[in-house]
Amino acid sequence: MSKVFHIHLVSDATGETLNAIAKAAAAQFEGVDVQDHFYALVRSHKQLERVMEHIREEPGLVFFTVVNPDLRRELEIQCRQLGIPCQGVLDAPISILRQFFGGATETHKPGGQHEVDQRYLHRIEALNFAIAHDDGQSLDLLNDAEVILAGASRTSKTPTCVYLAIRGVRAANVPLVPNIPPPLQLLGAQAPLVVGLWASPDRLVQIRRNRLTVLGEVRDTAYVDLDTVRAEVAATRKLFEQQGWPALDVSRRSVEETAAAVINLLTERREAVQ
Repeated sequence: MSKVFHIHLVSDATGETLNAIAKAAAAQFEGVDVQDHFYALVRSHKQLERVMEHIREEPGLVFFTVVNPDLRRELEIQCRQLGIPCQGVLDAPISILRQFFGGATETHKPGGQHEVDQRYLHRIEALNFAIAHDDGQSLDLLNDAEVILAGASRTSKTPTCVYLAIRGVRAANVPLVPNIPPPLQLLGAQAPLVVGLWASPDRLVQIRRNRLTVLGEVRDTAYVDLDTVRAEVAATRKLFEQQGWPALDVSRRSVEETAAAVINLLTERREAVQ
């Protein structure tokens, strides 16, 4: 039986930052059995004590984002007494920023990055835009988008648009359907960056079969016929080339990686016109 490594994630806010950092770091170690224990909104000594009870039961590494000096000190002391490692994941970035800002003092305010400000409202507006322009909706308003994703069915267009919206990018997506001409509004879009998404036929068939299984559909159709899908992928790639649209192979990309690549393309385009 393999050893289980317990990692305790203690945050005084939602814990999104902490969770993302811990997962990114742990992903570098393959074949290790990790069990996460997540504690959010820890803002009082009583709450911290309940956390410590869990840590005592299953000792392990403690990562934290706790900005209150007293709570932080108590957590570090108790972990030291238990003989377990305890690390604030924002310590190094905050220290570097403090020096860079000429000795400015941090506010010790938990969850400051989640406050409602103009950037937050902009992201909400972008998310509403993505929903309103999903799957070829509101074609007459496509030029209001910053990015349009075009591609065959199951090329991760919708989740990528949602992720882009979280980053504040107004993104729409338009499906390319076999034997049906692309919408004129897509072909005539000038203001937005149009990006083509495609996947290898084998991968696309696999994803589509899984989708049909979830829906309870077991019959073979052209939707999952390998030769038909090959022709479909070839046609979409030919369209991307004809239109001069940058194209991304999403066969083995995560949604986050695809979105990051789109943002890079958008940044390059903006810099080119400046």
